[in-house]
Amino acid sequence: MRHNKKHGMKLGTDASHTKAMRRSLVCALFTNDRIKTNVQRAKAIRPDVDAVITWAKKGDLASRRNAIAKIGDKELVREIFEKAEQGMWADRNGGYTRIMRLGHRKGDGAEMVIIELCNEPVHAKKAAPATTKVAEVKPVEEAPAEPEPAEAEPEATEPEAEATEAEAEPAEAADEEAPAEEPAE
Repeated sequence: MRHNKKHGMKLGTDASHTKAMRRSLVCALFTNDRIKTNVQRAKAIRPDVDAVITWAKKGDLASRRNAIAKIGDKELVREIFEKAEQGMWADRNGGYTRIMRLGHRKGDGAEMVIIELCNEPVHAKKAAPATTKVAEVKPVEEAPAEPEPAEAEPEATEPEAEATEAEAEPAEAADEEAPAEEPAE
């Protein structure tokens, strides 16, 4: 019976060979920062790499022991934990690897990829503009039109101007009276 056995990807080999191959690929990735392999192997080691980096970010003794058990190389684990202490992956909450597809291998047609560690910081997402900009249409410059004398507005006569001034004065007087009145307490 297979109680509590996580099977994952078998990668066409028996369990011990798969385990050794995954460990070897993870060590090679941390040593070189990028490796060339096929898609299935890259996808198979991605969870292992993420787990080791998460342990390194945590940085306690139990995490270090888990990483040594997963990788098997104490010096490499020490280097990974030092990189994490320096803040190499401090701004990332996952997604520590990137897989870039290269195409098919000539011999057997297997799809090849490069898997690499993401070392650059994550850029904050820029806020999208509230409105989309529509290309502004510039009006065609026309020759200045000559004003027609018949359509010009007649100027206000003197009695109308005096009436508008008289209407403005009572409003000013009302404003001056308002502060003088104080409510009794």
